[in-house]
Amino acid sequence: MLDKSEKNYIATRASEHTKAELERFNALAEEWWNPNGKFKSVLAFNAARVDVIIAGICEHFQRNKAAQLPLSGLRILDVGCGAGLICEPLAKLGAEVTGVDGSEMNIAVARAHAESSGANITYHHALVEDLLADNAGRQGFDVVLNTEVIEHVANQNELIATCANLVTSGGMLVMATLDRSIKSFLVAIVGAEYVLNMLPRGTHDWRYFVKPSEMIDKLSVHGFKPFRQKGFAFNPLVQEWRVKATPNVNYMQMFCR
Repeated sequence: MLDKSEKNYIATRASEHTKAELERFNALAEEWWNPNGKFKSVLAFNAARVDVIIAGICEHFQRNKAAQLPLSGLRILDVGCGAGLICEPLAKLGAEVTGVDGSEMNIAVARAHAESSGANITYHHALVEDLLADNAGRQGFDVVLNTEVIEHVANQNELIATCANLVTSGGMLVMATLDRSIKSFLVAIVGAEYVLNMLPRGTHDWRYFVKPSEMIDKLSVHGFKPFRQKGFAFNPLVQEWRVKATPNVNYMQMFCR
């Protein structure tokens, strides 16, 4: 059993890890919306995952994806929304979107871009836990998105519990991250950060990656069952992201309860 000093040490290290991640993303935020910038591959990845998210939402709520505003009336929360790359496409399809991020710079960039594009989105500079005490959080959301966030968080179970508590009855939770495998280490860290320079070195810590089976176990504790799962693979020769039927290095799982 850990004594008080050991518990405090662990809590401090976890807090330092999260703080370091927020500082890292503060420095990156302004580049996120630049289609010709150093994160153009991230924008391409975002386009692929947004298509999968929209298809999954329409499937779960029995909406016509071809309709002009297929997401009309749905309340969607994007946890760790960054510069709003997912928020804006969903808002333009009629959803009532809220984005929350711990980086003040990210939220500033997201708000500025939403204003320039005419997107009606509510952004909060806060941690997702803060929403539980907020009126918007108490109402709950039809869809909660947690994409490429959990691998940057020390206390993953706490994050999942908070997100689960924000999903309304009959709603859905979307989790996207990287598989913890030898392949993911070679592709996402060695390849993406050191060979192709798609991301700054040190962006990812392989120890925080989550296996798809582990994610299912973590969500089952809160009564969620998976109903859709996709993988994403990057082809450096054609600079293109492709959606795979099964989990790859990058994967997305959709849950309902």
